[in-house]
Amino acid sequence: MAERMKWIEVIMPQLAESLVSATIGKWLKKPGDRVEQYEPICEVITDKVNAEIPSTVDGIMGDLLVEEGTTIAVGEAICRMQVAAADDEQVPEQVTQVSQQNNAQQGSVTPAGHDPNQPMRNRYSPAVQSLAAEHGLNLQAIQGSGAGGRITRKDVLAVIAQGGQTATPSAQSASPFSGLNKSGAETGISAREAVSAADAGVPVRHSGIHLTESPKIPQIEVEGGGQGRSEYFIDVTPVRNAIARNMRQSVSEIPHAWTMIEVDVTNLVMLRNKLKDEFKRKEGINLTYLSFMMKGVVNAIKDYPIMNSVWAVDKIIVKRDINLSMAVGTEDSVLTPVIKHADQRNIAGLAREIDDLARKTREGTLKLDHMQGGTFTVNNTGSFGSILSQPIINYPQAAILTFESIVKKPVVINDMIAVRSMANLCLSLDHRILDGVICGRFLQRVKENLEGYNMETKVY
Repeated sequence: MAERMKWIEVIMPQLAESLVSATIGKWLKKPGDRVEQYEPICEVITDKVNAEIPSTVDGIMGDLLVEEGTTIAVGEAICRMQVAAADDEQVPEQVTQVSQQNNAQQGSVTPAGHDPNQPMRNRYSPAVQSLAAEHGLNLQAIQGSGAGGRITRKDVLAVIAQGGQTATPSAQSASPFSGLNKSGAETGISAREAVSAADAGVPVRHSGIHLTESPKIPQIEVEGGGQGRSEYFIDVTPVRNAIARNMRQSVSEIPHAWTMIEVDVTNLVMLRNKLKDEFKRKEGINLTYLSFMMKGVVNAIKDYPIMNSVWAVDKIIVKRDINLSMAVGTEDSVLTPVIKHADQRNIAGLAREIDDLARKTREGTLKLDHMQGGTFTVNNTGSFGSILSQPIINYPQAAILTFESIVKKPVVINDMIAVRSMANLCLSLDHRILDGVICGRFLQRVKENLEGYNMETKVY
């Protein structure tokens, strides 16, 4: 007797409290594929972060109702699935016939997911990468049970349940090339070249924005086929589309104003030079100028809490928690992971958070929670040599502050010329909430905090 089946619709879940829509990044299952409960069926992009949508039931994938790259509202159907019906449940005759035909077709299909040589073998989802990194697992040594040999979250959990394994030094969790999960055509560097460079201890690139791999080569469609072609097309990715949407909303809704102040950070430079080597030995990470700058900003926000607010049409909402969004640039996008409760962390704690979030951003292992709840944004544009910038506000926040390059300049002090380390702080503000007076005082307080560092300042 054939198993009684029925059709159900899978809807876009609300992955976060403030989430109202998401973009289908890639379907991991195609019509006719068998799907187990908790197995991911697609990847979605929300606020520029990839997440997986797991199946809540066992069944067979039916029609895909939304194409890749399409944005869909929370609660709308994204696909249909065929699942077993309860014994006492009435199933329409035509649905039963369709299910019997599909079962007959599926009965002769042998899953190819256990072949490690299949094309999806080395394509890891963000959830799989994050879980493997957390438990120190080498994904190359795990057998994949997903479509095309893909390693699923369930595969990783099974290895963990069996006691796990220790990743080798060349594994992705220990290598600076851990983000190289894609083909050489996409990343611009082969896996063999990446491993060779890692073994030699020579990074592929050096720059202020800490690129860890060669820039990705975009897939392009050339206009015309002759020698005289004058343009080419680059497909807009879901990530780039999300950035464009958010920037357009910020510029169109927020009346931006801009101001700048110059800061003498000579003492800060001397303090960091004194502490950085010992901090590196103790913590295993770099003590960056950004951690000192963030501490100065947090203390200034405490004095001027209106900077930590959002516009709500008939009211201004001032946030009690100070959650700093940190702009991190990758080869093809800019993400803003959030340091939660930054006001409760010392300089060392901020340095650890900066290093952790920057690493996860470059490796593509950020989770949705890492991008939620930011109340004020800081950006270290000086890391790639900028001396002036006019940033766009990270909607719906009230302001964004950039820390520009530290440059040695001749400065007049007490009618005498001295060479000092100087840096610019550039602030973009929402003029509906903030005015020049309050922002000028805020910048002056940040300046006082940064210039107040001395050789006795503690980072712990």
